[in-house]
Amino acid sequence: MPAPSQNKPPPHASGRTVVLVVIALVIAIALPAVAWPLWKAQHRKPQLGDYGVVPKLSLTDQTGATFTDDALRGHLTIVNFIFTRCTTACPLSSMKMSHIQDKTADVANDIKLVSFSVDPTYDTPERLAAYAKRFGAEPARWRFVTGPADAVQKLVTGTMKVAMDRDGVQADGSPNIMHQPYFVLIDRDLHIRGYYDSTDAPRLEILLRDARDLARSTRP
Repeated sequence: MPAPSQNKPPPHASGRTVVLVVIALVIAIALPAVAWPLWKAQHRKPQLGDYGVVPKLSLTDQTGATFTDDALRGHLTIVNFIFTRCTTACPLSSMKMSHIQDKTADVANDIKLVSFSVDPTYDTPERLAAYAKRFGAEPARWRFVTGPADAVQKLVTGTMKVAMDRDGVQADGSPNIMHQPYFVLIDRDLHIRGYYDSTDAPRLEILLRDARDLARSTRP
């Protein structure tokens, strides 16, 4: 009887085994491609400038409470500039700030919002409170600030470096106050870290990303 052949064919793999092997290979190849960007995003440190420090200040918010520089300390602050008699750019700016409030609800302790009035002699706390309610501002997170005109002017144009000026009147007789449409990012130590044009939607998305990254990377 001839000896059995030593060159036996390999055992036949079942269809289920082949499928499992293919899935395992796909996962092994795809996992690094997915995990690396996620890890990188979670450990990203934003490359931001440093445009000065907010000095000591004493103003008033929409509740009538004193608003000092300590209100900006220990968390990030996103700032914009409005006035309640504005009928054009300011409502749009406030709508965008409301959107930021919603988009950062999960990091409410890390990111706060402040709107400074550029018409402080008219914008009393009562008027600012009504305006805040109109845009769904959460008092614990989003404060509206007014104060002596000279102090506000110095803060906006001097410290924040945002241009503002009166240019005639609007159709209803209220002043036409021109001011740059920037949102400003301030860090936990009151350093001004970035400017973002609120009329540029991609820049506001970058603001959200920078704020989240900075909050995470500087969290105590």
